[in-house]
Amino acid sequence: MHRSKITCNRSPQRYFYFIVLMVVIYSTKGFAQTDGRQIQHQIVFSEAEKYGGWPANHGIWSWGDEILVGFVAADYNETNAGLHTYNVPTARNRYARSFDGGVHWKVTDAYELGQKAAGYDNHIPATKAVVPTVLKKPIEDATDPDFLLTFLRHDNDYGPSHFYYSTDKGMSWQGPYVFPDMGTPGIANRTDYVVDGEKALSVFVTVAKSNKKEGRVALARTKDGGLTWQLVAYVTPEHGGFDIMPSSLRLSESELLTTIRTRTEGGQNLISSYRSMDNGQTWERLQNPAPDTGTGGSPPALTLLKDGRLALGYIHRSEYGSRLHVRFSDDDGETWGDEITLRSGDGASRDAGYPRITQRADGKLVMVYYWNHSLVEDAEPYRYIAATIFDPEDWK
Repeated sequence: MHRSKITCNRSPQRYFYFIVLMVVIYSTKGFAQTDGRQIQHQIVFSEAEKYGGWPANHGIWSWGDEILVGFVAADYNETNAGLHTYNVPTARNRYARSFDGGVHWKVTDAYELGQKAAGYDNHIPATKAVVPTVLKKPIEDATDPDFLLTFLRHDNDYGPSHFYYSTDKGMSWQGPYVFPDMGTPGIANRTDYVVDGEKALSVFVTVAKSNKKEGRVALARTKDGGLTWQLVAYVTPEHGGFDIMPSSLRLSESELLTTIRTRTEGGQNLISSYRSMDNGQTWERLQNPAPDTGTGGSPPALTLLKDGRLALGYIHRSEYGSRLHVRFSDDDGETWGDEITLRSGDGASRDAGYPRITQRADGKLVMVYYWNHSLVEDAEPYRYIAATIFDPEDWK
């Protein structure tokens, strides 16, 4: 956890920062109250002089109170040009696992688990990196609850991408395997898939536009355990902005729903949504679940609750303090309720967010994302991985 340097200066400004820091430290260690509702903030990964980021670029999976989530860890570097203050060559993929519903976490190096290919923000030295190969033996049973699939990319615009799969809850991974471009300008994929059968998977991919820049969303499918893949349909049209990083669900045998990080040609950041009623062949645009996600925007984190509602987590990114939000839908994404703020006011710059979300055994939701307190004077600014735990019954 980040330790703040509290001084004895009693000036009004210093006293204000002292109070803010106490709120920060309290909220990250335990519970915060929001309109009578109890919201718990936990630390997933935090090390001095380290940068933790981007769970949305990986995946989250859960089995009751056991949760696994991927992210990136790197050396912190305040002087790094651009938004992200990290030393790029030091970036490596990590996994965090919790056995108590997101309260405590153990972090493991992804390379040690078998993910040995280099990729974007996974700068494995050439002497250690494994080159992706074509999958020769099909995935045996994707319906096995211990089965996991994850994608990594080499470039944000046109890839290429490769994948791994696990048959033991991510304790080990098989791969890396080449993921084909399927005749597109290139695929720069994160992890977003639906299991359709033992050998059948539907994968939502981010495809480069005709100018080789990110991107638009498409649906791809395998029916032979990953040996071959077909591009089923484009979900979004090509435009002057982008549509990337989908988070999707199967609602029935024929109905699919996806939420997408969207930026308009004019620079507006939002989350859009599309529905297919014919198993992905055609798509219609729905109401935007989150019409404003701030400066830079946020990928969506979508999940289906045990009570049938949908929950959508996202970040409003701001240089004046980012905020963590959730919305609920009780009509399969046709409409969405009001924006609910789960976290704000603790000095997070816009270098934050990228959430993943899952529901644990007792029905509470666990949202994992990266966070910081760099706008608070004297707070250590390092980016870390956080988890917020809350009860969706509080907003029913």
